[in-house]
Amino acid sequence: MGDTHDPQSGFGGKIGRTLAESEAWFAEPPHPGSDAPNVVLVLLDDTGFAQLGCFGSDIDTPNIDALAANGLQFTNFHVTPLCSPTRASLLTGRAQHAVGMRTLSNFRTGFPNQLGHVSNHAATVAEVLGNAGYATFCTGKWHLAPMEQGSAAGPFDQWPLGRGFDRFYGFLEGETDQFHPDLVCDNHHIEPPGRPADGYHLSEDLVDQLLRMISDSTSVRPDRPFFAYLPFGATHAPHQAPASYLEKYRGRYDEGWDVVRERWFRRQIDEGVIPADTVLSPRNPGVEPWEDLSANQKAFAARLQEAFAAFLDHTDDQIGRLAEGLRERDLLDNTIFIVLADNGASQEGGTTGVMHEMKYFNFIAEDVDAAVERLDDIGGPHSHTNYPWGWAQCGNTPFRWYKQNTHEGGVHVPLVVHWPAGIDAAVAGTKRSQFVNVSDIVPTIYELVGVTPPDVYRGLPQMAVTGHSFASVLPDAAAPATNTVQYFEMMGSRALVAGEWKAVCRHNYGMDFDTEQWELYHLARDWSETNDLAAVHPDKLAELQDLWWREAESHGVLPMDDRLVELFGARFRANSPHPPSMRYVYRPPMSPLPGQAAAAIGARSFDLTGRVTRGPGDEGVLFALGTENSGFTIFVQGDRLVVDYNAFDDHAVAESTVEIPHGPAVLTARVRVGRARAGRIDLVVNGEEAGGVDVPQLVFMFSSVGASVGYDHGSPVSTRYDSPFPFSGTLHEVVVQVHDAPPSAEDDAEAAAREAEALAAMARQ
Repeated sequence: MGDTHDPQSGFGGKIGRTLAESEAWFAEPPHPGSDAPNVVLVLLDDTGFAQLGCFGSDIDTPNIDALAANGLQFTNFHVTPLCSPTRASLLTGRAQHAVGMRTLSNFRTGFPNQLGHVSNHAATVAEVLGNAGYATFCTGKWHLAPMEQGSAAGPFDQWPLGRGFDRFYGFLEGETDQFHPDLVCDNHHIEPPGRPADGYHLSEDLVDQLLRMISDSTSVRPDRPFFAYLPFGATHAPHQAPASYLEKYRGRYDEGWDVVRERWFRRQIDEGVIPADTVLSPRNPGVEPWEDLSANQKAFAARLQEAFAAFLDHTDDQIGRLAEGLRERDLLDNTIFIVLADNGASQEGGTTGVMHEMKYFNFIAEDVDAAVERLDDIGGPHSHTNYPWGWAQCGNTPFRWYKQNTHEGGVHVPLVVHWPAGIDAAVAGTKRSQFVNVSDIVPTIYELVGVTPPDVYRGLPQMAVTGHSFASVLPDAAAPATNTVQYFEMMGSRALVAGEWKAVCRHNYGMDFDTEQWELYHLARDWSETNDLAAVHPDKLAELQDLWWREAESHGVLPMDDRLVELFGARFRANSPHPPSMRYVYRPPMSPLPGQAAAAIGARSFDLTGRVTRGPGDEGVLFALGTENSGFTIFVQGDRLVVDYNAFDDHAVAESTVEIPHGPAVLTARVRVGRARAGRIDLVVNGEEAGGVDVPQLVFMFSSVGASVGYDHGSPVSTRYDSPFPFSGTLHEVVVQVHDAPPSAEDDAEAAAREAEALAAMARQ
């Protein structure tokens, strides 16, 4: 009795025999201080350097433009060439490879540079600020957890709440349908609160939810600052926007990408976004002169660009709603409000653009002459569009190449910082041309809010924060850059910026890393990488190449690995969602399953069997995968078993030739892969053959939207019902037995050759 402090319990008072002989003690949680600023990170997806109005385009982005006009506009800001790696670097202040995110979080490779999640030895900014007393919120795209772990079965340790966020509302995958999103609230899957007919759009929902979280916190604890992370699904495909925004841009881009790109380039020079002596880079290979396109190609491409512009315009309005919501709550002035993009404009629409983006990942060319018959679908729920390379390069003006590439078009993007309480009014509205990398943002935040990241977090030693704070640049446009050496790597493409120089190598899939050609640019005089000096300064190039390998070793880049698309396939193994037996058993009720946690049926032979008990009139979906734009569904309707294989709006439908009897029944669809990835589906009712249908094209990757058991949880895969169309009888179980892997070169040389050629063109253009 009488001890004042017990180190085991943490009690710091005194305990006597009586209250009079004792001293009370209250543990106080950490608090960052009464004047600590709030922090808001707004992340745009696949938004190129030129696409914001204040960076040169004619797309209406008045809200971001206003933040820039009253804050700072960074014109020499760089990221990684792909979304998950940028997010990993953004949230940790460390190199993407060092924290385990070489490429996308959708898979692991067995090496430390590709864990499929952010290393636990690299605390996120949410974890660090949360420990310092901040409330932490995230609404939007996560894409930092292995998607095998994205189902309701978890584990949840790499979901947002496991990595420092108090609240989460959004989606875990790399993309989602903006009208029918796959939504997660905290640690559970939910249905969207509205549908397109109700005026629902995900971007609006994300801002509504974030403002609610902020109000919930600041209304009760106005003393407590918050960190809010808003990674929109926009402007990643699918490019979808409300009808009024689509209508606003009708005809805006009929002039074509050559004329528009030149106009945006001139605006960039006139407004000081790029140096006056910058040269507009030539068209990338595969980008045709606009005047050489057919009338149908022009009509299709122009409408796809209109959808992108409408999507970005609509997103800008949501950013404006967020800023205005903070202003109404008297929070905006002391909020560090940062807007950035995660990589350059996307090349994933191919040469023509696509009505359904997943065609790109299935190596299927778009039939433009057929697609123009559906121009009015573009940008709405019945489309999953991405624009062609010509518009992507226009979005990256004045640079070369795109997302996935380490040239400037892939890694040089917009950055705006707004903070009235911390940025002197005398410098508000000015530009900063110092080199800044995405890994530099978090150390800057730490310096501005006065927080030191821990050396040990949750018992784990932490990697050093390797980004460089650029706080000194905020008040002084003439301050020196704090980051003077920065490496880049993506699927074998490499680059290094060292001071005024850049060495870059655009890797071609399967080529020898040691013999590939590198390029050398003097960025101080050649922002757009148009004058290759490799032959003029071979010693400088060799110096930077050597430095790249040293940086690569230091930041965990090795081993070099150029795989991407081929890694999406399921890994059948014990203790995983994909058992070695290739047999899946689902018993409803169940939450939706993300695509990579669901039965791996893409381009495979399989049997799907539903065991049901039904009475008169009982019908509905047994199993559905995908969306109205592509998917597979099996359902009961009008006492018949029906299967609809929706290959990008080409529906192969079979209805059983026999009725399903009332009472117990066993209903099966047998899917078999044939040559050149054609297929056949046969129906079986209680062991009796019941008809079928030939499928011209089996799909390898349907959609980012996954599967549902006992109903169709997104937009309806089949035109024969409205979702969710739940099965009204008793669905006891669904069993999926996969029989084989997708066709190999030995099994189907024709399909394999076609896909290998398409893969090389797609992933490395």
